[in-house]
Amino acid sequence: MTTEHDTPLQERWAHLRFSVVGPLLASPPARGDLCAAIKALAAKEWVHPTLGTRVRFAASTIERWYYEARNERRDPVGALRKKPRKDLGQHPAMPDPLRQALLAQYRDHRGWSGRLHYDNLRERVKADAKLGPLPSYSTLRRFMRATGLFRQHRPKRDTEGARLAAERLDSREVRSYEATHVHGLWHSDFHHARRPVLTPRGEWVTPMLLGVLDDRSRLLCHMQWYLSETAEDFVHGVAQAIQKRVLPRAFMTDNGSAMIAAETAQGLKRLGITHETTLPYSPYQNAKQEVLWAQVEGRLMAMLEGVKELTLALLNEATQAWAEMEYNRKTHSELGESPLSRYLAGPEVGRPSPSSDELRIAFTKQETRTPRLSDGTLSVEGRRFEIPSRYRHLTRVAVRYAHWDLSYVHLADVRTGAVLCRIYPLDKEANADGLRRTLEPGPLAGMEEKPVESGPAPLLAKLMEDYAATGLPPAYLPKEERS
Repeated sequence: MTTEHDTPLQERWAHLRFSVVGPLLASPPARGDLCAAIKALAAKEWVHPTLGTRVRFAASTIERWYYEARNERRDPVGALRKKPRKDLGQHPAMPDPLRQALLAQYRDHRGWSGRLHYDNLRERVKADAKLGPLPSYSTLRRFMRATGLFRQHRPKRDTEGARLAAERLDSREVRSYEATHVHGLWHSDFHHARRPVLTPRGEWVTPMLLGVLDDRSRLLCHMQWYLSETAEDFVHGVAQAIQKRVLPRAFMTDNGSAMIAAETAQGLKRLGITHETTLPYSPYQNAKQEVLWAQVEGRLMAMLEGVKELTLALLNEATQAWAEMEYNRKTHSELGESPLSRYLAGPEVGRPSPSSDELRIAFTKQETRTPRLSDGTLSVEGRRFEIPSRYRHLTRVAVRYAHWDLSYVHLADVRTGAVLCRIYPLDKEANADGLRRTLEPGPLAGMEEKPVESGPAPLLAKLMEDYAATGLPPAYLPKEERS
């Protein structure tokens, strides 16, 4: 509800003036009675729009208001507003040389506060009188606000990517967004805890929390703590989120090594999920995750302050209970309903989850290899693997594997990427017994080997016949060889 104090000052003055002359406009006095009507209004008291005290206005003032409102037929209230100053927004106390010095100083030191800018600018004015007189600190602050010279925190690393991100933030607007369908977009990120956990080896280690969040419903698809931030941990958590819910259509992460690993990127493509990464040094693009971490620290971790010997198992058990029983069921301040209710209301565009084996094969990276023709083996991460004898004729093969699990390696079609079979490491000790398997039949299987026919080959016989048909003698001189 809008109160009187929410109304701008100019509007309040305009409404007061219109209430004074409004009766004259609604019921115009007869000819010759206008002066008496204005004097009667001048004798009345009115409530001041800002002070709230009783005030009177001169007859000449009321007469001026009357003619300004009467001459403006479309917006008489607007005609009674206070006219803005002609120098509004020009900042005459800030001469151009001083402005340029401030802009140059802000360009080089965007992380400085307004007071620090003012103090350094004061020393510059003392050293160079051409910059002009230095205005007050409040004037300088008003100028900085009006021109958008706000304090900006420096990135942790002064790199080319950080500078490009700062330039992009200055030239592009930042706008919030929301997916139109449930499972249309998922967010995922790692969060470093503020307290360590005790491992079975007697070590204190700071765990990392992986969270997978649905964009539209804000539903927590899965949360789990890990002792590292690797691609193996990321795939382990994402696979659980998919099996708990469904396959999403798009996935947004940052540019961490676990998120852009070959196993992760290729796995999301095989599952038909569009992988979108945030721009470097632009965490605001994944702000929904940052809001989630604030709740994790403010509520979940706060309720575990009394646990001195916090273990990873206890932390994960508490996290699952908090996510499912409180966060997903509690009314979201922005949505006006719980994430679970919005999730069930839809509309949704998810797809059924694959099996565990299909997910395990999907989150692998594919590389090409040239197998040895001698023993039919190839190298994966420095280890040799045997390929079936039926594929021994291939000169280029594709292998699918995750670098953290070389016990699950598959041979794939180079063209289509389809999985052909599973391959296993070369067991040299087993080969020491001298037993050898029979090779599978090749393309010549079933064909009898015939002896070579006497006489020259067909092509050579045809060439000799054509040469004899020319009638020319053989182009050589025979020589009698002595025995």
